Amino acid sequence: MVLPASGSGRLVICGFGLIGGSIAAGVRASNMTATIVGVDADPAVLDEARQCGLLDASGWPDDLGPDDLVLIAVPTLSVAKVIEALWDVEQGILACGAVVSDVASVKQPVLESARAICGRLPANLVPGHPIAGSERSGVGAARGDLFRDHRVILTPVAETAPAARQRVADLWQGLGAEVVDMAVDEHDRVLAMTSHLPHLLAFALVDTLGRVPEHEAVFRFAAGGFRDFTRIASSDPVMWSDIFTANAPAVGAVLDRLEAELAELRSLLEAGDRDGLRTIFARAKALRDAHVSNQGGGGHD
Repeated sequence: MVLPASGSGRLVICGFGLIGGSIAAGVRASNMTATIVGVDADPAVLDEARQCGLLDASGWPDDLGPDDLVLIAVPTLSVAKVIEALWDVEQGILACGAVVSDVASVKQPVLESARAICGRLPANLVPGHPIAGSERSGVGAARGDLFRDHRVILTPVAETAPAARQRVADLWQGLGAEVVDMAVDEHDRVLAMTSHLPHLLAFALVDTLGRVPEHEAVFRFAAGGFRDFTRIASSDPVMWSDIFTANAPAVGAVLDRLEAELAELRSLLEAGDRDGLRTIFARAKALRDAHVSNQGGGGHD
């Protein structure tokens, strides 16, 4: 596969952290051919990416056009700044027709920002979100197989050009991912439940136990279940504070449901209602066994 299908073949990745670096590593490891250009606010990050063989050039090219593909891989609340930069410079990259996508975990703010900055939703903007990641961060954690056998959600809207959507889908499929389309509001609601809430719980549990007087003993004798449940609490605090801020309404709604469930469990505990607890636990086990246990390569984010 050649990426893009014609023209210069440039893939410009803005933000060379875990996701941006892994995209570059995946392109290098696959049979796709592309000139990879890196953009990052930290020159040291680009130096590291270059040393890892992930870059051909760095800095925004001044002649990007319809044959080029730009991927914005910065924290969620920083996407708007990049879109503004792409739009402002002599009507910028978005106006010149280069296909632009992103990897933000919350999609509604991306679309709202683009509409506010551009006065419309550019046809060449294709919002996306890879359901893959790691608790590790930075270009040093990049893996060429990070997206293989994972899903990537695209959230095209009525204004999105089908050809632009296909270009972005081709990239992700070339990296081994399954591409699915989803409405923007559905994406943000579903991810609040399946990704954002679990991270919130992991952060909260570790922070709670870290405040008890015997916290050193708690962590010293923590078993595998604790490590498994709290692994994602090692995720990047900057990235996740952005995500929760951007998707606060959806996360708040599912948190309300969880609080009601916890209140029910507390009542059962206080009443010594073993049968009631068993009913909830059995229902949860059946649901997880049916929908999660047999899926390979569990996702992150």
